[in-house]
Amino acid sequence: MPSVLVEAVPTGLVLAVLGDSVGVGIGDPALGGGWRGFGPLLAEALGGARLTNLAVSGSRVGGVLERQLPAALAARPDVVVLVVGMNDTMRSDFDPRRLHADLDHVVGALVAVGSTVITAKYHEHHRVFRLPGPIRRALASRIGALNEILDIIGERHGIGVLDLGAVPGIYDPRAWAVDRLHPSELGHRLLARAIAGQLAARGTTVHSEVSLQCAGGRHPGRIARWGWLLFKGLPWLVRRGRDLVPYALSTFVRRG
Repeated sequence: MPSVLVEAVPTGLVLAVLGDSVGVGIGDPALGGGWRGFGPLLAEALGGARLTNLAVSGSRVGGVLERQLPAALAARPDVVVLVVGMNDTMRSDFDPRRLHADLDHVVGALVAVGSTVITAKYHEHHRVFRLPGPIRRALASRIGALNEILDIIGERHGIGVLDLGAVPGIYDPRAWAVDRLHPSELGHRLLARAIAGQLAARGTTVHSEVSLQCAGGRHPGRIARWGWLLFKGLPWLVRRGRDLVPYALSTFVRRG
């Protein structure tokens, strides 16, 4: 359903963002330092909504439940965007039952206080980030389990579940930062626009369409990009590989 466009006026709407590094805005550097991301872009589209960004880089679902949810409930947000779970799929203690219970608790509590909740299920990562076959299959299996949980919880609580893989332009290389794990400025704009569409479909007035024209962000140079990849990206991949490789090998043995 297309966004509802009306003349922008102050709304007093409270928007909360919960989750991990995508919610923080990593991949979309701000002019003054730090990160911007989809949160401020969405707040602007909602007519200048007051943004409470509780997302923390590296967060897992349990961390959202224990630390971010209480602050969100205290803020009494009208709209909540919850993007979390990817970090759980990459860890050795991945537990779908616990994820289901924790996500159900988080979403149920937010809906109970009257928040309109939008969450997101994940795209096919191998189309953006190349991984060895066994690791790729192991990760895809876990992402599939997480996405199934998100669909079940979305139906149970009547919330919006955005399918990231269906967002137009999401597989364009320009939509991704150098690490291929976080959206670039364009990717965050695509995400903000898609979330706005979900909100409009659920009766929230969207005052303006999120522009896909990249502007207002900070563009890291080539040296900064390669520096990030060398000193942060590759070490991160090694750490996550240690968690995924044993699972990938066990899956291979079971199939054999």
